[in-house]
Amino acid sequence: MKKIPTALPDVWLLEPTVFGDERGYFYEAFNQQLFTELGFEQKFVQDNQSRSPRGILRGLHYQIHQPQDKIVRCLRGAIYDVVVDVRLDSPTFGKWVAAELSETNKRMLWVPKGYAHGFVVTSESADVLYKVTDYWSKEHERGLRWNDPAVAIPWPDVGVVPQLNQRDAAWPLLAEIPHADRPAYRR
Repeated sequence: MKKIPTALPDVWLLEPTVFGDERGYFYEAFNQQLFTELGFEQKFVQDNQSRSPRGILRGLHYQIHQPQDKIVRCLRGAIYDVVVDVRLDSPTFGKWVAAELSETNKRMLWVPKGYAHGFVVTSESADVLYKVTDYWSKEHERGLRWNDPAVAIPWPDVGVVPQLNQRDAAWPLLAEIPHADRPAYRR
């Protein structure tokens, strides 16, 4: 597995070693020993899976008081996956990175605690798996508005207007998030 740096120092693109032949392909999507060797010593407690049609936009989410590290991958279809640094006093506060995750490229994205995460489906539909280090907590979930002009994420044109649920459409702009609802920057 390759650990590929991104423009945000704690966010990594992960590219598995894929073995293919006339039967199809095989790869290890997760191996605790290998992840520890790559510098990820976190233990995972929950896997979440979603299926969404083209144009569904999920996010941008994060948790306070029960923050989660995540490994995100697209099992079927393709997504434009985005990570935004929302940590107080971080030198990269408000900066973002994006990557295409797809069943074809088999890449995964490491999303550390303190970053908001979301994606839009760019294929007809997509199945996405999130491996997380803490349990989902409704009372600790927070979010950032997907189209905040100050963050200026260039979401791709997927041929339809992005569709969000009411909660995701109503998240505050980055400048409106109360300090108590922003994760702390720790170095």
